[in-house]
Amino acid sequence: MEKVKVLNHTFNNMSPNRNIHFELSERIILLRVFDNFFIILGLIVIGELFQFDYFLLSANNWYWIFVLLSYFNVFGTVLELYNLQKASRREQIFQNVVVVCSLTTLVFLLTPFFTPVLPDNRLQIVYFYLAVTLSVVGWRFCYIYFISSPRFYKNIVLVGTPDEIQFIGEAIKREAPSFRISGVLLLDTSIAKLNGYKVINPQRFFETIGERKVSEIIIASNEREDFPVGLTDRLILLLEKGIPIREYTQVYEELTSRVPLQYVGKDFYKYFPFSRSNQNQLYLFFSRVIDVLLSIIGLLLFLIWLPIVLVGNFLGNKGPLFYVQERVGKGGELFKIYKLRSMVVDAEKSGAVWAQQNDPRITPFGQFLRKSRLDEMPQFINVLKGEMSMIGPRPERPVFVKNLAKSIPFYEVRHMIKPGVTGWAQVSTEYGASEEDSLEKLQYDLYYIKHRSAFMDINIIFKTLSTILFYRGR
Repeated sequence: MEKVKVLNHTFNNMSPNRNIHFELSERIILLRVFDNFFIILGLIVIGELFQFDYFLLSANNWYWIFVLLSYFNVFGTVLELYNLQKASRREQIFQNVVVVCSLTTLVFLLTPFFTPVLPDNRLQIVYFYLAVTLSVVGWRFCYIYFISSPRFYKNIVLVGTPDEIQFIGEAIKREAPSFRISGVLLLDTSIAKLNGYKVINPQRFFETIGERKVSEIIIASNEREDFPVGLTDRLILLLEKGIPIREYTQVYEELTSRVPLQYVGKDFYKYFPFSRSNQNQLYLFFSRVIDVLLSIIGLLLFLIWLPIVLVGNFLGNKGPLFYVQERVGKGGELFKIYKLRSMVVDAEKSGAVWAQQNDPRITPFGQFLRKSRLDEMPQFINVLKGEMSMIGPRPERPVFVKNLAKSIPFYEVRHMIKPGVTGWAQVSTEYGASEEDSLEKLQYDLYYIKHRSAFMDINIIFKTLSTILFYRGR
């Protein structure tokens, strides 16, 4: 008890003053709220300055603003306007805002059933477009200068062993540019320094927390036995004073949206409290309904593209249009998947091998099919048959599954739900072409199974559209 009083007295005399910062989720909300606010403000201002009567709000047409903001937020999400890394770059954000505002204005003008009738004076359209675009551009530049600047960085301290600190530190530097690692406290006191980090003197732990205005402490250690005597009391005191303390695998999962499998051991059950949506019958029912509806729409779109695909296949592929391949589905059950052929005939006559970047077996037209994701469209037949879902882990071939299950822990956990045409791994990482890539994909797949929800499904749909529009397929 006396020891705690001494620590408390030391901490109170230190008077820590944490800096103002914004969490990653708060930054996204901030961007969305103020994008919408400044669009409305810009239209009001231009309405006051000019004889602008195209977009005059009243009790009878208030819904116009709802339609406009809906268009803007949909296009902004698809075109990655709320990607925080891109939102911090001036040249990138200007380009993205102009494209999003241009699409928003165009669709708004072309849907007069929900929006104002086009004005006789076409200059009004120019005013409308400039009001929307300049308002968002101006606000986003203010965001970069003020909110995204170092003065609003979140100062954190890492406490742990060198390997774990390096692991979470690299993830923070890569995924969270608004976080600043203010120092590390090494549990192994025999190590005096760690490359790339400011090592904190254990005797000045409290003083350092206050001087560097630390807002959060991350524990990067797998074993509680690593903690030296007295450190737990200090951490509890910091927690009582309002400084959050979090475990590094949790932070890693939040930052990267994937499960850190390399740190999942015998206590794996702590990492896999899988989403209740996996057993929620209402969610599964509506997911199936949406699967069927989207598959029907997808097949109709495929029929529209079919003449072009037939000509391209005849000229560029020289062989069968479709190919059928065995894949592993839910519960390890095998099924036949349908795809458009993108490789030369008999591409695997010597046995199954991973597809590589710039794979010589891929035909020029096949490269187009992969980039545009047209080669995946016949899989809507698998979805209608109930063998696949629209969203889920990509189904892998039995020969690869057999090998990967031997070398990658928990690999077969991904078979607890139906495989998907698209999924969290597909929109978050490159095409898997090796065992290392499969490990990374599995981390994303398990994250999806763990956090599966209607909101996440919608997010994946938007990211899939973004992948197609930016021609990122492989």
